[in-house]
Amino acid sequence: MDISLIFKIAAVGIIVAVLNILLTRSGRDDQALMVTLAALVVVLTLVVQQISDLFDLIRNLFGL
Repeated sequence: MDISLIFKIAAVGIIVAVLNILLTRSGRDDQALMVTLAALVVVLTLVVQQISDLFDLIRNLFGL
């Protein structure tokens, strides 16, 4: 696992937190929720790709 994945997830979290605060304070709660959900999908995509790479590595390691 590369340390850059952790930095990417942290950067997405910081950006979403700031956007969520700004949108909530301006009365746009629905858009704040959509931004949060979109960020969740992006982070889950990153994690699923890493898990897929891990399974490929394990499959190649054991010759399955």
